[in-house]
Amino acid sequence: MTFYSWFVFFLAVQIIHFLGTWKLYQAAGRKSWEAAIPVYNSIVLMKIIGRPTWWTILLFIPIINLIMFPVVWVETLRTFGKKSTLDTILGLFTLGFYIYVVNYTHKLEYNKDRKLTPENKAADTVSSLLFAIIVATLVHTYVVQPYTIPTSSLEKSLLIGDFLFVSKLNYGPRVPMTTVALPMVHDSIPMTKSKSYLSWPQLPYLRLPAIQKINRCDIVVFNWPVDTVHYFFEPKGRPGVIKPIDKKSNYVKRCVGIPGDSLSIKDGYVFINGKKLVLPERAKPQYSYAVALDGKTPIDFETIFKELDITDPAGFRTEKRDTLYLGALTEAGAERFKNTPGVTAVIRKVDTGDNNDIFPHINKWNQDNMGPIYIPEAGKTVALTNESLPFYKEIITNYEGNTLELQGSKFIINGKPATTYTFKQNYYWMMGDNRHNSEDSRYWGYVPEDHIVGKPVFIWMSWDTNGKGINKVRWSRVFTTVDGEGQPHSYFKYFLILLAIYFVGDFIWKKRRENKA
Repeated sequence: MTFYSWFVFFLAVQIIHFLGTWKLYQAAGRKSWEAAIPVYNSIVLMKIIGRPTWWTILLFIPIINLIMFPVVWVETLRTFGKKSTLDTILGLFTLGFYIYVVNYTHKLEYNKDRKLTPENKAADTVSSLLFAIIVATLVHTYVVQPYTIPTSSLEKSLLIGDFLFVSKLNYGPRVPMTTVALPMVHDSIPMTKSKSYLSWPQLPYLRLPAIQKINRCDIVVFNWPVDTVHYFFEPKGRPGVIKPIDKKSNYVKRCVGIPGDSLSIKDGYVFINGKKLVLPERAKPQYSYAVALDGKTPIDFETIFKELDITDPAGFRTEKRDTLYLGALTEAGAERFKNTPGVTAVIRKVDTGDNNDIFPHINKWNQDNMGPIYIPEAGKTVALTNESLPFYKEIITNYEGNTLELQGSKFIINGKPATTYTFKQNYYWMMGDNRHNSEDSRYWGYVPEDHIVGKPVFIWMSWDTNGKGINKVRWSRVFTTVDGEGQPHSYFKYFLILLAIYFVGDFIWKKRRENKA
């Protein structure tokens, strides 16, 4: 939906509200016209039902308002004497339209001084639970979101089993585009194959002010641009469910190209504007290697693998066992093998030839050699040619919502001839540090700005699936920062010390109060 469509929808909601409540406003001693003024009518309603004015803000926050509307419906009914269980059920299951019945057919009795606190333990529990859900949803949507690392594409920087906090504030909180969805879940209801959202209505893209811009080498969480899913129940024969932007699968990669960059990959190394990209100290890119052996000298591979923390697949491909293939190894690890007796050569895998799986899918490049590629910047204009179209077709049609036709040698955008195109938003190039085991921008291209979710900032837990007992926890990674200079440092012991000080202080304080009493 466009902003205009939403404006019309908003006005329609105001009319529905006015028609269903104007007599209630009169019964409460207010003017009937007050029920017709957008926003103001909500402020007045909060006064009528005896709730704080700031509740009005919650009514206009996507997702949060889905929780608030039923609360306001029930509160309105109770303010006018409709306190029975049946009244509550009718109010909820008619989506508030039971208020119409009360407004036009019932004798209205305004209870200005009604008791606002719950009258029984069950009601108090429900009230507390709703408040907790509202606060948690606000934090989850606009401040920080938990995230789990599912793959090894950023191995050595982020490990499988790392539990992260992803900040929404750094790059600016994105207002949910999907307005009807269960709070605090992503695209599906847990333990089911059912969607957790309705695809309509959709809000236009809007992002609140950011603390920082996305910089080269930042690790970023984003919605996978080309995501379709086959996990939901859909009619047979369909290729998958096309998800709304903010319900596409969450991916985490390193941003190696920002808007305006010219990016190339040469023999697996990233070059930006002609210069080799310098990664931060914490980044340890990995490549596939072949390690040739003399076949005579015994080598303790188990000790070496443990020392280098090799987690990706490795093994011999022939019965000769003269070459060990490693799916992922850092350059420091490669040097360690070179200096191992019995190793005759360490050869880094470099792809050659053309691969149609590589963006822009024209049998031109491969995962280790591609480019140069221009990373689109908002407001910049590019020429449209048969050669440039494969790079920008998805941007023009899918990401920026235009129609595109090719009539002979002419390009028709939104029904008009075009020889150039001006980008409406910024784009980014995302790659995994595990270069030969990462599905990233090399395969599906640019990441639009409206797909950006947030920045991983903190590892609060790290779980090693191969460990046993207490060793399953990677203690050295607990309470470490994702970003920063130097190697990661755990702040877990400081947290425990502060926690101990708090409990000891609380105990002493309570004892003193008891002694004074």
